[in-house]
Amino acid sequence: MTRSLHELDLPAAAVIGGGFIGPVHVEALRRNGIEVRGLLGGSIERARTLARRLGIPRVYASLDELLGDDAVGAVHVASPNAAHAEQAQRVLEASKHVICEKPLGISARETARLLETARARPGLAAAVNYNVRYYPLCLEMRERVRSGEIGRVLAVTGSYVQDWLLEPTDYNWRVESDGQTNLRAAADVGTHWMDLAQSILGQRIEEVCADLLTVHPRRMKPLGPSDTFGGSGAKGGAAAVEVTTDDYAAVMLRFAEGARGLFHVSQVTAGRKNRLWIEISGSRGSLAWDSDAANQLWIGSRQGASRLLERDPSLLSPAAAAFSDYPGGHPEGFPETFKQLHRDIYTWIAARDPARAVTFPSFADGDQEARICEAIAQSARTHAWATVAPAAPEPSPPAPARTQTP
Repeated sequence: MTRSLHELDLPAAAVIGGGFIGPVHVEALRRNGIEVRGLLGGSIERARTLARRLGIPRVYASLDELLGDDAVGAVHVASPNAAHAEQAQRVLEASKHVICEKPLGISARETARLLETARARPGLAAAVNYNVRYYPLCLEMRERVRSGEIGRVLAVTGSYVQDWLLEPTDYNWRVESDGQTNLRAAADVGTHWMDLAQSILGQRIEEVCADLLTVHPRRMKPLGPSDTFGGSGAKGGAAAVEVTTDDYAAVMLRFAEGARGLFHVSQVTAGRKNRLWIEISGSRGSLAWDSDAANQLWIGSRQGASRLLERDPSLLSPAAAAFSDYPGGHPEGFPETFKQLHRDIYTWIAARDPARAVTFPSFADGDQEARICEAIAQSARTHAWATVAPAAPEPSPPAPARTQTP
């Protein structure tokens, strides 16, 4: 793959969202040599402050104004979850590429419509920002699993745990009900884990059995703004509000080709700031990766000694080495995953070939996650296994027109 995008003719980008994750997109875009032309925030005052800090030349007053900027060819949607579907839909309808933060939508109805819109515009990139896939050793796991190195996959286990909502005084808009699945930890960080597992295995999750827990049924909501990972305390006071979303979730899984899975997610695990762990057990070996030690891959064996593989492009498969820029001993982490994901997307854009294979997480992946979340919510309600609804089939190409013989 192309190692640098700096010499390619690429569209300028605009970013929607001025919270925690929007600036991460800005940094990753610039590291790839992509111009960030403008910013749309929740309020124009806060957006202007952020734009000055980041050196972004233009602030938009509305989505209409952004979409009317002909110099922008790609839009990164990093706004609160409830806004994703409508904004992504309008970006596609304006004939601009869209890179949307997860979740793609808060219901499968929303994501199905977005998938249909994307399929009708095959020349436009329609991506979901599942950046965890792009840790080089996660890509290495995928290559080793799919090559058959560890044999038939038997089981997948893991977790994604944080502590930023441990106290009842911790608050963020994410704790509020979305009016649909009402999931939070399972949908917020759990979808990253599930997307990674499906990507590594090359198998879809087909059934789930879930147990959810709300640790704090009442939280103190700040009367002013609150930031992601902002911690306890609220300037200007706070008011007690009822909370029904999950602080913790445990989910059993069944994959399409028979593998079993089990993972838990938590936003109330003291001392764990943002740790994802995944282990793949196969008939001939095992693989495990921990984001707290992101540059090491554990390779398990029964016949011989287990070992650690250090991230080093010279030791990785070609597919993984293509997304690892620094030599061994020079750690790569969270910011690099955004850089590599965006590199993959914009390389596809630069090819200007709708028939080119899509290797980045697409709207089909975002739709799959929405359907899994609906099954998790159903399972938790019924205390039983739930089947993940199938995706809408891709329409068949029209049959060639018949010609009459004179």
